[in-house]
Amino acid sequence: MDQTLIDRIYECAFVPDSWPGVLDDIATMAAARGGALLTASSEILGWTASPGMAAVWEALQRHGLLVCGDRFRRLVELQHGGFLTDQAGYRDEAEMGEDPLYRDVLWPLGLGWAVATAIPLPTGETMVITFERDRALGPVGAEVVDRLDVLRPHLARSALIATRLRLERARAIGDTLAALGIPALIFDATGQVLAVNALIEDQAGPIRWEARDRFALVDPAADVILRRAIVALRARDADTTVCSFAVKSRNGEAAAVAHVVPVRALARDILVSGVGVLVLTPVAPASAPPVELVQSLFDLTPAEARVARQLSAGKSIARIAADARLSTTTVRNQLRAVLSKTGCRRQAEVVALLGGLYAR
Repeated sequence: MDQTLIDRIYECAFVPDSWPGVLDDIATMAAARGGALLTASSEILGWTASPGMAAVWEALQRHGLLVCGDRFRRLVELQHGGFLTDQAGYRDEAEMGEDPLYRDVLWPLGLGWAVATAIPLPTGETMVITFERDRALGPVGAEVVDRLDVLRPHLARSALIATRLRLERARAIGDTLAALGIPALIFDATGQVLAVNALIEDQAGPIRWEARDRFALVDPAADVILRRAIVALRARDADTTVCSFAVKSRNGEAAAVAHVVPVRALARDILVSGVGVLVLTPVAPASAPPVELVQSLFDLTPAEARVARQLSAGKSIARIAADARLSTTTVRNQLRAVLSKTGCRRQAEVVALLGGLYAR
């Protein structure tokens, strides 16, 4: 086996953008048009593929087949530690034709034969690697399966390394926020908790911890907003921004301000589709946090950070403008930028948000 190819497989654990080229090279071993790697639970969470598979992804989206269908289910249920062809999951082509994946996507594109493997991940998701072959070429032979099985342990280890790195990055985010005095948890596209810091664990009031590393907000209305935010993060191409909203306690009183923040760098990882951070801070009397903290948390300019801090200290826009010898129009423009970057809609939300961030 080509050692260079094996080295490139391990490189993918650290550089996910390398997967398309590696999948394309492996596809030639199966005389396949291309290869794809996807992570899924009940639906596809992440996808990357060689260039020849772009039409397949577009068709899956067009036909609403991102929920994992029969082929995925059959492959996972076989629990085989190697690659399998279509013949392992289907009796014949007639049965394959009953599956929308073949009938509506693969066959119209001239595809129809595949060899694939399922690799369970520590996070509870499954990674599937599949190589799609033109239907006219006929089924994939046993000799190809044998060659791919030699590569499978390397593919599985690369996926495991990538998953471990994912979890370590999530913990690092949580630890960094804890050092700033910010309670936070990091979650994936399904809403599963990847990491928490001790500060948010101490705030059990607004949060309900659930089985299988899940969580919810005790305030039903706030929980609905949270679920919508997670769905938005799950859409890989969505223009998601910070989402901030109030969270009430069980007795109906204001308890905290929640912020759902997309982690865009991790979201580009095929194994980390739509990861976000939930920052949850208790409501407290308005206090003015340090300008440096406000600026670094929300990527504000120095001028925007000063406006935000002065608002949290109780100053009006007119007073801020007069003190800085600026027009009220300039200050209002800076406020609009603050609202956009913090995910708030009103000035009062900015005051509540920054009051909650103050390290008391």
